[in-house]
Formats: sequence, C-alpha cells, structure tokens
Amino acid sequence: MNKTVHVGNIFSGIFAAVLFAIGVLNMFLVHPVPGIAYLLLSFLYLPHANGIIRVRFGFSIPLVVKIILGIVIIMFTLGVSDLGDMID
Repeated sequence: MNKTVHVGNIFSGIFAAVLFAIGVLNMFLVHPVPGIAYLLLSFLYLPHANGIIRVRFGFSIPLVVKIILGIVIIMFTLGVSDLGDMID
C-alpha cells in the first residue's frame, strides 16, 4: 500500500490541533460553552472528516468555506474572546 502525504492534510491537521488546544484552554480558563464549540469545530478540520461527512450526511464542506471559517475563528479568538485578553 502506497500512501502519499498531501500538504493540505498537514495544514488541516495542524489547524485542527490548534483549534482543539484553543477549545481545551477555553474549557478550563474561560467558559465551557465556547470551549465545546471550538472542540466541535476542530473535528471539521481533521484530514478525513470531509469524507466522513460526505458518507454520513450526503454533502461535503468546500475548501473555501473551511478557509474563511478558519480565518473568522482565529480573528474571533484573538480579538473578541476572553482567551485573547488572557494572553496579553
């Protein structure tokens, strides 16, 4: 079996790990509700999540939507969230 590693899968996995870490930090430092939201959003960015969503629900999330959602999540985390205030 020859498996290839795609650059998009690497970035997707890294971003999923960052969102997961933000979710865990929010759970313990800020409030559980945004923490759970970040944890759920982090699973959308796992490399094989799009295939699982396509099989289970019959649709897939386009890459452009994931990129825009990722930018909005990072801007929200650093700009509006209480976690961003704790970093300062």
